[in-house]
Amino acid sequence: MDFNKEKFKDVLHYIIHKCGTKKNVGKTVLYKLLYFSDFNFFELYEKSITNESYRKLPRGPAPIHYDVAVKELIDEGKINVTTKKIPLGRVMYNYSSLKQPSMNFSEDELFVIDDVINDLSYMNANQISEYSHGDMPWKATDDMDIIDYGFVFYRNPGYLKRQYDESD
Repeated sequence: MDFNKEKFKDVLHYIIHKCGTKKNVGKTVLYKLLYFSDFNFFELYEKSITNESYRKLPRGPAPIHYDVAVKELIDEGKINVTTKKIPLGRVMYNYSSLKQPSMNFSEDELFVIDDVINDLSYMNANQISEYSHGDMPWKATDDMDIIDYGFVFYRNPGYLKRQYDESD
């Protein structure tokens, strides 16, 4: 699977456009929204939207091309990023969309991305990190390794998106 940088940037920009202004949506939440968009789509259609690789980090899955994509979206005048200090010496990244995102999505892709936004974008960084730790692809991967998309087929019922026949 070859990484599709433009598609990844489109998904990231779309998610920022839809929920970047929420006070709880920062870098960690965006990481997880991207992850669940790609992995839920893979479970349903056996392919990723972006072919991004996600690394297993202590706070959950993280896309490896995120910083490059954000920099390019800023340089292209599509998004803005500001930071503010939060407790424990951490930094909160706030994202805003400056232009309408490219809508280069299939109907199925848009449905899955919107479903992830609707289901998860209300969570703060701690909540969505904890939630991601329950997903089988993250659980089945060694620390710092790239998460295998194929692990979605071993998800626990609370994470399943596909309807499986009992005989499967």
